[in-house]
Amino acid sequence: MSSKAFNRPVYLKERQGLVREINSLADAIHFLEDWPERDRDLVHEVTLKTCYMAHDGHKPLEVARDAVRAFGSKKGILMKQPAVQAWMIKTSIRGGRISP
Repeated sequence: MSSKAFNRPVYLKERQGLVREINSLADAIHFLEDWPERDRDLVHEVTLKTCYMAHDGHKPLEVARDAVRAFGSKKGILMKQPAVQAWMIKTSIRGGRISP
């Protein structure tokens, strides 16, 4: 599956306070396919179909991104971009090891 990157990621809350960053159509499809069977409904079905249609070139990529955002909003799992991102954290030059 090609990556087809979104112009901006979508952040969706997972279990135990974890936040998943959805950067591409592939990420969105994997997230939706992993959604628990018991919690699937019409909103899930339409969102997944929209992503498949974008993957096949029948819908613009941004329509799929908007659908994923709407899914997150309806399910109460849409998150704002985290204030601190991994690339913003300065690491020590020594990698955290103690000097001999």
